[in-house]
Amino acid sequence: MAQTSPQTLGVTPSLSREGGGEREVVDSATLWKVIFASAGGTMIEWYDFYIFGSLAAIISTHFFPQDNPTASFLLTLGTFATGFVVRPFGALVFGRIGDIVGRKYAFLVTLLLMGGATALIGILPTYEKIGLIAPLALVLIRLVQGLALGGEYGGAAVYVAEHAPDEKRGFYTSFIQITATLGLFVSLAVILGTRLALGEADFKEWGWRIPFLLSVILVGVSFYVRTRLKESPIFSKLKAQGKTSAAPIKDSLGNKRNWKVILIALFGATAGQGVVWYTGQFYALYFLQNTLKVPFITATIIVAVALALGMPFFVFFGALSDRIGRKKIMLAGNLFGAIGFFPVFWAMKQNADSPAVLTALVFVLVLFVTMVYGPIAAYLVEAFPAKVRYTSLSIPYHLGNGVFGGLLPLIASSVTVATGNIYAGLIYPIAIALITVVVGGVFLKERSDVRLWDEIERDPAA
Repeated sequence: MAQTSPQTLGVTPSLSREGGGEREVVDSATLWKVIFASAGGTMIEWYDFYIFGSLAAIISTHFFPQDNPTASFLLTLGTFATGFVVRPFGALVFGRIGDIVGRKYAFLVTLLLMGGATALIGILPTYEKIGLIAPLALVLIRLVQGLALGGEYGGAAVYVAEHAPDEKRGFYTSFIQITATLGLFVSLAVILGTRLALGEADFKEWGWRIPFLLSVILVGVSFYVRTRLKESPIFSKLKAQGKTSAAPIKDSLGNKRNWKVILIALFGATAGQGVVWYTGQFYALYFLQNTLKVPFITATIIVAVALALGMPFFVFFGALSDRIGRKKIMLAGNLFGAIGFFPVFWAMKQNADSPAVLTALVFVLVLFVTMVYGPIAAYLVEAFPAKVRYTSLSIPYHLGNGVFGGLLPLIASSVTVATGNIYAGLIYPIAIALITVVVGGVFLKERSDVRLWDEIERDPAA
């Protein structure tokens, strides 16, 4: 395929001092368009994915038998978790497409899959209407959502990073990091607005479907914006030079050195990041609603306000990682989480009747999230070679977030029910975060000084 012209991409060619080769330097206006389109679409996919978790308590009453409400809620969390378990498979499927066909094409497909699956939940008949077909169909839809999300994040992170200047990669990719929390925030805001508009009875009866159906409009707008994007300049250069991988899964998992980097990234970064993220946001919401019995609207407002206050810190820590490195910030966030989870949740119990104090405490949890999550996209991009970057990056990210993090609400809630101790569920995220601190402290390499174009110019066989 012929190399895409700099004029089409909105970039300006410049000469590499090291290799004398032509690099494509994206101008500021184009870069912000790339970030807006990538982050907007990714936010919508997170919104789609997290509506289910935000409405888990209500969904359990419509799609599972109600003779045992606790069991129905745990079954709903299990269905929620299936979407996370398949995310690594989505990473392989769409990572392969992204490394062969292109970053842009892969995350266009994931956007349509996610939007279609989410809309189906909005029209799916309940258990009362179609019996066991309802929960089985719900599980199948969650599997499709998980596959789609498995391909989305890696594409967006790589796409932005391959446009961004090396010295500000942490800053620019941190806007992708905001999208997960922003997606959760928007889902909570839409759910809260719908519930207030309809009233509690109508919302529980049928109004809960509206946030799912709204996805059709959001996805349509995002798809249109994304179709106007061009391929990343680095991937275009790779493809023009015939340096892309013909078998990215084999090259990612069959290469001993790359496999080692994947394992280090998983246990030294993304596993801890996953449990800190889900403890600070989802488990905090479940704890407020199901353990402290904070009313639904109040709990939703508490978490939404804490998320809104915390979101700027993703960019702060992403930008800071450009100056002092990714490793120390991410590991500090894991350590603070491991040390702070029990005291924060204990304080939540002691202040269950004070929304202001609860908001401040959830905000502390969100700060831990921003530390581990803000720099991680830049770190993952820097850890892997361009020809298998989409696939390789997506594997540890979705194992860490999809398995270690995604299973957290189910594991923590099950442990709490089994032991009768409301804090027992915190043992799991604390243990994983500590493992990440140890493994990351010993094996994780600081790579914030990596120059992505150097790889292409230096190694003709790359």
